[in-house]
Amino acid sequence: MGGRVGILLKAFTLVCVLFGIALIVATWFFFMRPLTLDSWFSRFALGAAGLEQKSMDGPDGRLSWFEGGEGDTTLVLLHGEGEQAGNWARVTMPLVERYRVVIPDLAGHGDSDPAEGPIGVDQILDGVEAILDESSDGQPVVLVGNSLGARVAFLIALDRPSQVERIVALNGGPLPLEDPKVNVFPNNREEAQRTMEGLMGPSAKSIPDTVLDDIVRRAQTGPAARLKAGADGADAFFLDGQLHEVRTPVDLIWSLADQLFPVEYAKRLKGGLPAARLTTLPDCGHVPQRECPVLMVEALLQVLDQGSPERRVLLPTETDLEIQETP
Repeated sequence: MGGRVGILLKAFTLVCVLFGIALIVATWFFFMRPLTLDSWFSRFALGAAGLEQKSMDGPDGRLSWFEGGEGDTTLVLLHGEGEQAGNWARVTMPLVERYRVVIPDLAGHGDSDPAEGPIGVDQILDGVEAILDESSDGQPVVLVGNSLGARVAFLIALDRPSQVERIVALNGGPLPLEDPKVNVFPNNREEAQRTMEGLMGPSAKSIPDTVLDDIVRRAQTGPAARLKAGADGADAFFLDGQLHEVRTPVDLIWSLADQLFPVEYAKRLKGGLPAARLTTLPDCGHVPQRECPVLMVEALLQVLDQGSPERRVLLPTETDLEIQETP
C-alpha cells in the first residue's frame, strides 16, 4: 500500500513539475515572443476549421501549406511579407463552406524553407507555383493575395494565365511604392507604435509594449528582413508599365485606413489593368483579414458572386490612367 502511495506521489510531483515548466515556457513566450505565440494559435485555428497541413519537397527545401474545404472553385490565399498561413485564420471558416481553400506558407515563412539567409522573390514564386502544381490538379484557381501576396498573385497570373482564373488583391500589388509613408522596419518601441498606427484602422485596439518590442525584433531578424536582404534584382518583379499585359480579371479590395498602400495606389492599379474593379473597406488597415475579417469576407464573397469585372480597352494614344470602357 505504502509503495503504491509513493508511486502516486512521485507521479503527481512529476505532473506538477511538467506543468510548472510548461507554465514558465508559456509565460516567457507571452511576454518575450507574443508574435510567435499568436502564430501558433492561428495555425491551430486553421486545423480547427478543417484544413490539413501538407508538405512537399520544393526547389529550396520543404514547402508547407494548408488545404481543405469543398467546392468547384479553389481559392489560394497568399499572405504578406513576414507573415504565415495562419494570417488567414479569422476568415477561413466561412470560405471552406463554399470553396476549396489552399493556404501556402510562402518560401522562408512559416514552415516553408529556406529557414535561414536571404529570401528572393523568385524563390517565393517558385514555391507557390510548385504548391499549385501539387494541389490544383491542373484546374484554374482564384488567387487572393494580401500585400506581398497580391504582388505574387499578379506575377503568377502573368506567367501562367491559363492557371489563374481571377485575382483578388488586398492592399498590395506589382507596382513599386512611391514615397512610402510607413516605416516597416522600426528600430525601437516608439517607431513600432508609429508603424502600427500607419498599418491599422482608427478603431484597432492599442498594442501592448511587449508586442511592440517583438515587432522590432522581427523587423530586424524575421522573414521581412531576410526579404530585404535578398532584394537585389527585385525591380524585375514589378510590373510598372506592364499592367496592360495582365489579362486575368482583377478585383481590388482596399482598406481605406492603410497608409502603406493608400487607395491612390489601388486607383493606379485599376487605371492600368484591362479588367479591374475596386471595392473599398472603411476604417480597416493593411491586413483586413485580421483586423476586419467580417467586412473582408463579405466583400470577397460579394465580388466572387458578381462574376469577373468587365474588360476594357486601352487606346494606343492613352496613358495607363486613361482607359475607355469597351462598347
